[in-house]
Amino acid sequence: MKSKIVILFLLVASITHGQTIEKLKSNAEIFSTKSGTLIKKEFVDIGKVKDAKVSVIHYTDMIDDKKVSSVNFKYEHTSKYSKSTKSASLDADEIEGLIKSIKLIQEKIFSTTPDKYTEVSFFSRSGFSAGCYWSSDKWKTYIRLEKFDSDSYVFLQKEDFKNLLELLEKAKTKL
Repeated sequence: MKSKIVILFLLVASITHGQTIEKLKSNAEIFSTKSGTLIKKEFVDIGKVKDAKVSVIHYTDMIDDKKVSSVNFKYEHTSKYSKSTKSASLDADEIEGLIKSIKLIQEKIFSTTPDKYTEVSFFSRSGFSAGCYWSSDKWKTYIRLEKFDSDSYVFLQKEDFKNLLELLEKAKTKL
């Protein structure tokens, strides 16, 4: 049994050696980086929630006139030694699900008092997540822009979810 575990470990280690986790991408991001195209990007500022800027991006393939839009979140993370920009794009077809999720959290989750640690989360295909968790006898809320990056969390107050919802409703009209 030990030899099978060692062989499995070596196999996994050899497969993953030298590989890095690539950032997940939305369909709009994939569209915007297609080779053999000329892409125009138009940015529409929507507002801010806490330290995260929200905008709508319209991508146009100038060669065949195809268009795609997304909602973009950007956050400047500053640590003791560096500064980096974290971002996430949500495809137009994901916005309604995020809006419904925030409304459900506000209406059904915030009014509960769990007896154990609890998390409630929405996930997009690009790795963006939004949600809340029960800790220290209260609900704490967040958005996370990049799935594999703990520095991409923007911690919110429960009240900030109302602002986030308003920004998403506004962004939806600009898609």
